[in-house]
Amino acid sequence: MTIASSTPHAVPLWRFPREAPVLGNDEVHVWRAALDQSSSQRDSLLGTLAEDEQARAGRYHFQIDRERFIVARGVLREILGLYLNRAAQSVAFYYGPQAKPALAGKSGADAIHFNMSHSHGLALYAVARGREIGIDLEFVREGLEAEQLAERFFSQREIATLRALPAGLRKHAFFLCWTRKEAYIKARGEGLSMALDQFDVSLTPGEPAALLGTRPDSDEAARWSLRELSVAPGYVSALAVAGQGWSLCCWQWPGLLSSSA
Repeated sequence: MTIASSTPHAVPLWRFPREAPVLGNDEVHVWRAALDQSSSQRDSLLGTLAEDEQARAGRYHFQIDRERFIVARGVLREILGLYLNRAAQSVAFYYGPQAKPALAGKSGADAIHFNMSHSHGLALYAVARGREIGIDLEFVREGLEAEQLAERFFSQREIATLRALPAGLRKHAFFLCWTRKEAYIKARGEGLSMALDQFDVSLTPGEPAALLGTRPDSDEAARWSLRELSVAPGYVSALAVAGQGWSLCCWQWPGLLSSSA
């Protein structure tokens, strides 16, 4: 299930692992999980959360948001526990200046880096060794004023590319651009402090995902890889990884999605 192809239409095979996967230094693993789980599964995952996570879950106003948060964090702990060979409840986090979570006490070339994103009941988790990574997942919503948002947040190069596309492709192109930009700033760990118009990504449907330009450091673009992920109908996703020469493995967390999806 290693995918080495860099073609824009390479479709990941989401498989259930038969045993704990081994994460090589030249690999990136992405996990897909459904967040709408049974009450028994949700209660089991709740028991793995730290006190601050349980308190955060309790602050959600709507039950569905609270339940999905519990599953999202619990699955994250379970996945990281696989790679660390420890119980999910013993996984400890710290948070950077822009609130990006990382594993506490882990550093060096073999240190595990991770990132997660969720939207509309689905979650993705990206894991790598010694590489900064970022992932973004978006459900393609109806009624979104995509072109107006692009005018507000995208770079001039991206806006021009979007305008040149046929009208029927612009919404999809918007989400391709948005997820790639979000994945990149999440990988950088800079959050909202990084202006979205200070770098350019590809967005034409059917073309490979790419970081086309960065400002003010023009050499920064060559330090990163972008990959479009095929996740599920109605979703758009992107993965940003520091460096080149890595392969992608895609795993399905046990849940409501079929292993043949």
